[in-house]
Amino acid sequence: MSNDSLLPDGMARHSVRASQVEMTELVLPNDTNQLGNLLGGRLMHMMDIAMAIAAARHSGLVCVTASVDRIDFHHPIRLGQVVVLRSSVNRVFRTSMEVGVKVYCEDIRQGTRTHTNSAYMTFVGLNENGVPTPSSQVITETEDEHRRFREALERRERRVGTGRMTDDR
Repeated sequence: MSNDSLLPDGMARHSVRASQVEMTELVLPNDTNQLGNLLGGRLMHMMDIAMAIAAARHSGLVCVTASVDRIDFHHPIRLGQVVVLRSSVNRVFRTSMEVGVKVYCEDIRQGTRTHTNSAYMTFVGLNENGVPTPSSQVITETEDEHRRFREALERRERRVGTGRMTDDR
């Protein structure tokens, strides 16, 4: 399947919309620490899965985590709350891509939703032989997508050092 193929609803595979993922999880007792808060490692696991799916939707490849940017925990997510993760591809370099995720906790009883986390991770698409493989560039359509696309290059430059960036990895 090529990167230009269409998804069932006719959307081009390489648009930001085509990569978007929304995952929803209920926080159960096994997911929490002694204070009844969602374990940070469990949340990072959820984030990694949502973001890997977004990367795979964009590239049509198995995608592996290459790096994790900073993750801040702004608000605890409590037992019985719902975790909502929204992720999408921000920018594709050569064989790597930056994926962003925004995490919310939803208290169904109170009818509230709180932004708890945001993070960026870099994923690499691998072909059937496990070799890093280029992906098509993401097509941005909204102002927010354009902003995230521009900022992804700035974050990449900070991660790999200053100077002229090439478009590989």
